[in-house]
Amino acid sequence: MGMTYFRRYRMELNLRGFRAQWDHESLASAGYELVGYDEGLVREHAQAKYHSFCREIDADVFPCLGRRDGCLRLMREITSRGSFVPGSTWLLRYRDRPGGRGMPVGTVQGLEQDDWGAIQNLGVTPEHRGRGLGRLLLNRAAAGFQAAGLDKMHLEVTTANTGAIRLYEQIGFRRAKVVYKACEIVG
Repeated sequence: MGMTYFRRYRMELNLRGFRAQWDHESLASAGYELVGYDEGLVREHAQAKYHSFCREIDADVFPCLGRRDGCLRLMREITSRGSFVPGSTWLLRYRDRPGGRGMPVGTVQGLEQDDWGAIQNLGVTPEHRGRGLGRLLLNRAAAGFQAAGLDKMHLEVTTANTGAIRLYEQIGFRRAKVVYKACEIVG
């Protein structure tokens, strides 16, 4: 076993004057459904989280993201905190045909930390990326933080995840500082 360090950015967004935007009609016409937090959805959030992260660098940084049971435990832990913000926690489902069963394909969770909205595990499954769904989930989480009276939010992202960094910067996030996450590597 050895130790490795993953370089991550803390990215911040000022929510004062921020206008969250989303288009429900085009979302629905493409087969997607956005669902606000409900405790009965924890397993679906965990499923979306697992399929979003299991083959990504984030599963190396946070090994629980590479296991189904780890994602379920993480969801239960996040939603049981006193700082959990239900209005910033969203599930995205996809139906491949009208009346079909909605499959969880995206998730985001929010916490309040020191008067900041803190994004936890924004994820979209690989086959649904590149369609603006991560942007949609972030916008809904931002609106939830605003409704909770928070005027700034942050997240952390591994510096190698350039697609996510580009999305966050397009939305208006700025890189605030570099942090390092230590991980044991079996090798």
